[in-house]
Amino acid sequence: MTDKYEAVVVGGGAAGLSAALVLGRARRRTLVVDAGEPRNAPAAHLQGYLTRDGVPPAEFLALGREEVARYGVELVRDRALDVIRIGSGDFRVTLESGRTAYARRLVLATGLADELPTVPGVAERFGRDVLHCPYCHGWEVRDEAFGVLAGSATGVHQALMVSQWSKDVTLFLHEVAEEELSPDDRRRLAAAGVAVVPGEVAALVVEEDRLTGVRLTDGSSHARSVLFVAPRAVPRNDLFERLGAELRETPFGTYPVVDETGLTSVPGVWAAGNAAAFAEQVVNAASAGYRAAATLNGELLFADLDAVPRRD
Repeated sequence: MTDKYEAVVVGGGAAGLSAALVLGRARRRTLVVDAGEPRNAPAAHLQGYLTRDGVPPAEFLALGREEVARYGVELVRDRALDVIRIGSGDFRVTLESGRTAYARRLVLATGLADELPTVPGVAERFGRDVLHCPYCHGWEVRDEAFGVLAGSATGVHQALMVSQWSKDVTLFLHEVAEEELSPDDRRRLAAAGVAVVPGEVAALVVEEDRLTGVRLTDGSSHARSVLFVAPRAVPRNDLFERLGAELRETPFGTYPVVDETGLTSVPGVWAAGNAAAFAEQVVNAASAGYRAAATLNGELLFADLDAVPRRD
């Protein structure tokens, strides 16, 4: 056994494990490098994934690792620190443990990190009663008293969205000035029945390990049992940058330019899941990993066939 693989997958979330499952079933010698930092770790359950709705994220990943291992895929808890293309055209991946792995092709499913607002209490309660995605959590907190913390003018959009799950919604403008709200913003907020509270939020009010309100810097408090926030997405682009992949700026961060299969501008390197886009839910990430792996496998197959000498 050597540290040479047909594919190395960096990232052991839904996208990475899905890619590894497809590659393992295609009889490709595959390594998954998992740093163990899933984006949805703070959540109690994942929702919206057919047949897996309500499953705790840790259980979902454990099931995935078990399935992948059945096909001979190697999984290691480690971190990829560097990757370069070497003279043979393969990639050399350097791990934090000091190990080096070589791969003919790469799937980078490194995901992203959520940078939360610095309001005291938000980080401590994130994934419990401080939430960010109504599609992920809206049903579970339906009809409760919602607050929305505006980090920017896009807070209006979030407040309008969550009003589908509760008719008791308050938008806390926080660092957004009232004059930044457009006439359309005001009209839509009024139509949705969303109350608008100007002023900076100082902290969350927590009693007996439950969110009970939001306190402003002027000392006033507003009773709320759920608070929606909009974290700043921080893509993990280190490996893409080291490989010289083309990146694109979006309103939600900088991501690699990819085609419909996830192939980046670097031949032989695919991006999948939140490594490629901000809004990939678990089910979308799994689909992207599958698509990238199937494309990668086909590329390897035809490369090997074309390398066979002709028998004229």
